[in-house]
Amino acid sequence: MEESEGRRQHIENLLKKASQLRQNLDGSFSDRLVSSLYKEASHIAESSVIASGKRRASWDVYFDRIATHPLTGFPLMFLMLAAIFWITIEGANYPSELIAKALFGFEAWASNGFQNLGSPDWLTGFLWHGVWRGLAWVVSVMLPPMAIFFPLFTILEDFGYLPRVAFNMDALFRRVGAHGKQALTMAMGFGCNAAGVISTRIIDSPRERLIAIITNNFVPCNGRWPTLIMMATIFIAAPFPASVGSLVAAGSLMAVTLFGVFMTLVVSFGLSKTLLKGTPSVFTLELPPYRRPRILQTLYTSLIDRTIFVLWRAVIMAAPAGAVIWILGNIHLNGLPLSNHIANALDPLGRLIGLDGVVLLAYIIAIPANEIVIPTIIMTYSQASMMIELDSLQALRHLLVDQHGWTIVTAISLMLFSLLHNPCSTTILTIWKETRSAKWTAVATFLPLSIAFLVNFLFVQLVRLFM
Repeated sequence: MEESEGRRQHIENLLKKASQLRQNLDGSFSDRLVSSLYKEASHIAESSVIASGKRRASWDVYFDRIATHPLTGFPLMFLMLAAIFWITIEGANYPSELIAKALFGFEAWASNGFQNLGSPDWLTGFLWHGVWRGLAWVVSVMLPPMAIFFPLFTILEDFGYLPRVAFNMDALFRRVGAHGKQALTMAMGFGCNAAGVISTRIIDSPRERLIAIITNNFVPCNGRWPTLIMMATIFIAAPFPASVGSLVAAGSLMAVTLFGVFMTLVVSFGLSKTLLKGTPSVFTLELPPYRRPRILQTLYTSLIDRTIFVLWRAVIMAAPAGAVIWILGNIHLNGLPLSNHIANALDPLGRLIGLDGVVLLAYIIAIPANEIVIPTIIMTYSQASMMIELDSLQALRHLLVDQHGWTIVTAISLMLFSLLHNPCSTTILTIWKETRSAKWTAVATFLPLSIAFLVNFLFVQLVRLFM
């Protein structure tokens, strides 16, 4: 009995000593440990295996030297990301137009059918110009980019390039107390933040997974790209000749994206030092071999598991938004739609952050889907009874600049707010399902919104100070 008690005490002393020694280890200890293991394994292999002739390095070794090198790895990452953005944006235009024509054409046919059957105008408008139009707008804008982005992203994942991205970004995320795999979840967020939240399942540490979930909102999803692209085209690129305007617009979009990555790192650092204190988990990544992508499995994974799954949640959320938008545009008080009264009440708050009440109203209504922000702004400014879009960018510029006094400061403020504001309701629902915590769902919702107001307020104050 005494012997077993002494043994137990000895084990407790050893564990206590190990814990004390662990606190004195620097952050590079795990790297040095893994490096020593690989060196020992290499020494054993060289002393045990005899190779005949001189073996040339294969192509994947040369490619890894480029993909993981400090000087070439990051430019290659940005080049890949820019290529995916370009293919997604350019490739989605025509399918979006076709889907919109089909869905809005069905709306016209169905609303005429309801009227011919003697349906009241309010019922026809509510169902077809409200609920259906909201659904049609979200599907036509959201489906094509996701159907392009997710397969491209999955091909890179299946090929084996994404682990190299995590390898490159690991040092940055580790310095801010996060996990290197957060780079992959962040990249997935460019397609859809809800899908990015789901992808955080690859992070084993609950603390670091929460950091990845909360900060995924700071990369712009495809629902925000229409607003960002429109502001970059109409305002940022407008002073430049047409030959370089597209490059200027693309550069401004890349600048917004990099600022989102910067905010991801800053907020991750803040969370790791406050609400989510803890020791970063050891992340040892063994780079897998490159593989030939499996196209059929890629299409199934990206279209069924990601695109359709996320789109269905967005459709469920968009239906109530379309109904609310129609109600606000069709109930009048003192000669003005209800939407304009609410926008006027929000206007002082909007002016503080470089925007106005109409923009804030649009973002409140567009919580289910960011795709309907611009149509809602146009509807409210035009005092229309339903969401509309204008025929050309010139007509939109005339509405925003000539009629309502927008400037380049307004455009940059809108781009910042679009990047940083709260997640859409689809993402909020996904966060709840992934965390099952009202606390962390609230933090993930209101922390970005608070940061958006703060950043916009500081930006406007700096502009007013120096202009």
